[in-house]
Amino acid sequence: MESASDFSALAAADRRLAQELVLGVLRWRDALDWLIARRSGGRPQEPVVREALRLAFYQVFWLDRIPDHAAVHDAVQSCRDAGRSRQSGFVNAVLRGSLREREAVRSLLTDLRHSDPATGWSHPAWLVDRWRTALGPEQLQRLLAWNNTPPGVSVRVNALKTTPDALAARWAGEGVSAAPRSVEWAPFAAVFDLLGHPPLATLPSFRDGGFYVQDPSTLLSVALLEPRSGERLLDACAAPGGKTTLIAQLQAGSGVLVAEDAAASRLDLLRENCERLGADRVEIGLPSESREAEFDGILVDAPCSNTGVLRRRVESRWRLSAAELPLLAERQLALLRAAGARLRAGGRMVYSTCSLEPEENRAVVDRFLSGTPEFVLETDRQLHPVSDGVDGAYAARLRKR
Repeated sequence: MESASDFSALAAADRRLAQELVLGVLRWRDALDWLIARRSGGRPQEPVVREALRLAFYQVFWLDRIPDHAAVHDAVQSCRDAGRSRQSGFVNAVLRGSLREREAVRSLLTDLRHSDPATGWSHPAWLVDRWRTALGPEQLQRLLAWNNTPPGVSVRVNALKTTPDALAARWAGEGVSAAPRSVEWAPFAAVFDLLGHPPLATLPSFRDGGFYVQDPSTLLSVALLEPRSGERLLDACAAPGGKTTLIAQLQAGSGVLVAEDAAASRLDLLRENCERLGADRVEIGLPSESREAEFDGILVDAPCSNTGVLRRRVESRWRLSAAELPLLAERQLALLRAAGARLRAGGRMVYSTCSLEPEENRAVVDRFLSGTPEFVLETDRQLHPVSDGVDGAYAARLRKR
């Protein structure tokens, strides 16, 4: 959306509203469709009519700054503009009927979140059933609410280019409001929550590499890796580079850091971030087929289901299926085995995901250990939105005997 010329031409306030509408409708899709079905007798709607109703219902029942008449008018007009004038009357009737019983509808939506959490919180039913079993009803409600709350912006100060005090001084002149944040599992990182700011890409402090946008949960894996000066380290799934550049920062310009990623299309972004943040000693490329045990430490931040970051990757909940979890676990195990062969004796390897699912986390580690007896598990940790107030993340440190 942000790359579309029509979007970039909008005024700042209109861009924010457009973003809110698109992401809001994606987050609340099933609850919106429940409203549509309730008012239309469950009859299927043409895509353009369905989207017009989704947008209007979201504006009426989830937002409070758009007048009712404007939401209804835009929905009706969008149908006419799409050549669906006959359906515009139906759209008008559905919306105005719902407005007449606004408070009753709000009450129904609240009740739905408890009687049918999957629909009420707009999540896939199979995922809600998994989480209900693991968490119980109260924590399930908290997790689903978290996933439907737009995330804030946290940033890590890039010590390769600046200091927290110097960056805060620059922000004062750039219109950025920020508050420092303590991260218990990564005390070495200076983290700020941004409370208000212009578009980040327009800030000189961003373009100069003063900071990297990064949720605190992503620091856990680097903390367990414990990068040190003079070591030879590998980031095996490195793009887009947030963990790579933090490792480079902790190496303090001494040693070797290799950053690999299997997606060739993402290597340019990795290079761009390393260049912007001053991590100019990083060796970037596709995964090597070498099995030489050459590294002191390896990070395997494996591709996963993303169930710990659904509030950020809004569309992911609709793309993921239960059948993918075992397939992902096999891929993760293969990555871990390939990386383990490249670790020297006595070295350590960190496996991490942004998943909440045991099959992708400790179960993968246990399977790896059962087939690779020269490794031992030293420590692992699961960060969870409900208990830790950050995105979900798992990390485990393994030591090669």
